[in-house]
Amino acid sequence: MRTNRIVTGILLLAVVGFAQGPGPGRGPGRGEWMGYGPPPGPGARFLGAEAGMPGRVVKNAPYAADMVTESTQTLADGNHIRQSTTAKFYRDSEGRTRSEQSVNLNGLAANGNLPQLVFIHDPVAGATYAMNAQERTATKSTWTPRGPGMRGGGPPPDPTQAQAGASRRGPGKGPGPNGRNMKTESLGRQTIEGLQADGTRITMSIPAGQMGNELPIQIVTERWYSADLQAEVLYKHSDPRMGETVRRLANVSRGEPARTLFDVPADYKVTEAAGRPRGLGTAPAAAK
Repeated sequence: MRTNRIVTGILLLAVVGFAQGPGPGRGPGRGEWMGYGPPPGPGARFLGAEAGMPGRVVKNAPYAADMVTESTQTLADGNHIRQSTTAKFYRDSEGRTRSEQSVNLNGLAANGNLPQLVFIHDPVAGATYAMNAQERTATKSTWTPRGPGMRGGGPPPDPTQAQAGASRRGPGKGPGPNGRNMKTESLGRQTIEGLQADGTRITMSIPAGQMGNELPIQIVTERWYSADLQAEVLYKHSDPRMGETVRRLANVSRGEPARTLFDVPADYKVTEAAGRPRGLGTAPAAAK
């Protein structure tokens, strides 16, 4: 019973976060991963590989792939905590997405027989589903798509232009939030999983004494973006306070996924999510 409550809570949180989409100021390519900016610590790995946000609808670039998230945290005594999760991700030519992942609560649930959860985002129908494959239930969130020029509407930014601009400007450095120094540099282009990807490294330095630290702290984020796939294919984040996280695509297939993957099976019990997703037009219907 406790496990069911935990899973239900995850589904509700996921469908709300899934429906909200990225906020303003998010960089290109980030819309292919749930959880922006520095990733959470090793205790929160479930949503690390979620994909397909309403604010980042990509058409005419179908694919299927495994999304692998690996984290390493080094403790003060030299011990290491290593964790790895894999989610299956699909996207069709209309921008529909589906991701599948088993729940990993890192020992928080007594019952290890946890269900597989499936998330479907359908921008054509204006609906997002969080599905419990074991209980054969789904939580639905709906919205009214916004038009061009409105927040959350219109085409996504062109990451290739942003990359080209960064290359022309050369390495950049300047003050960040709270006096932190930010440095951005282009890493050029390389082939990852058979895809040409452009790399960017962002280094943030926290000066000594800024947060009680005796020495400066450097946080390094590296991103590799495929303009052909319109997705981030590799992400590396190193923060001495939390450890290292690597997210990558593996086993990429460029074929069109089956249309049935983006439909909720007829025998599932579907309920409407209560509340209003931020920045997405009309509120979903009240919970049944």
